[in-house]
Amino acid sequence: MSASEVHAGIDRLRKCRLLNEEERPRKTVLLEFLVHGLPYVFPPEHGTIARGIATSYAAPPLNAHIVHDEDSLVPVWPSPDGNRRGYTLSPLYRSVPEAATRDPELYQLLALTDAIRDGRVREHKLAIACLTEKLGVQ
Repeated sequence: MSASEVHAGIDRLRKCRLLNEEERPRKTVLLEFLVHGLPYVFPPEHGTIARGIATSYAAPPLNAHIVHDEDSLVPVWPSPDGNRRGYTLSPLYRSVPEAATRDPELYQLLALTDAIRDGRVREHKLAIACLTEKLGVQ
């Protein structure tokens, strides 16, 4: 992302009151937005079968809780660097696959948001529980 895109994003976070006065995330409000708003703001878009990076329930940390056959098609972000074959799921932003491969913690958070955007009830509930724990929300 360019510096201007990051700056504009931070301005939007301020306007939406997802940041407090010290410019720190308001974790409870952020979790509420992710659970209730994200699927409407960034609806999941499914594509064709392709090689990519596993996301949603097929990625950490949910893949430790939800068993699926290694040969089954799972949601993936399309990427030539990916090691899974599955149905493509639109990432939140075009650079998500590359960023996720560089930062394992970011990868988990983005995969959890995809489980919220696109998951079935069980996946959705597990993703909310994991995000609640990761954000340290009571």
